[in-house]
Amino acid sequence: MTQPRTVLDASALLAFLLQEPGAEVVTNALVDHCAISALNYAETLSKLSDHGQDVDQAAERMRRQGLTGAALTIFPVDESQAREMARLRRETRGVGLSLADRGCLALAMSLKLPALTADRSWESLKLGIEVKAIR
Repeated sequence: MTQPRTVLDASALLAFLLQEPGAEVVTNALVDHCAISALNYAETLSKLSDHGQDVDQAAERMRRQGLTGAALTIFPVDESQAREMARLRRETRGVGLSLADRGCLALAMSLKLPALTADRSWESLKLGIEVKAIR
């Protein structure tokens, strides 16, 4: 398995999938291989469903296109990440981060990789990892 170089937030993956502003930044990251938390993958599929896409068809399309399993590895949430997400609640509450947002950050922290997001407010966080906004 190729080692990921960046962790994607759902907002970044959605920008890529829906060809929103910042999609080219995510495309470049995917070339080098990315990771995503299962929480963020679920959030992505949920948002695609909100856009009228069938969840199973969307997941299968991403697999067939070589996105999941090739350019993007989905990481399960483990106990240490769950604890980190809980710890992050206090220091990220001020910027309104969701559980899935904290899941992205916890994965990035555990893998010691930068996090890529569409949410600029993350850049103000001092967590010991690099956070890059795509737009």
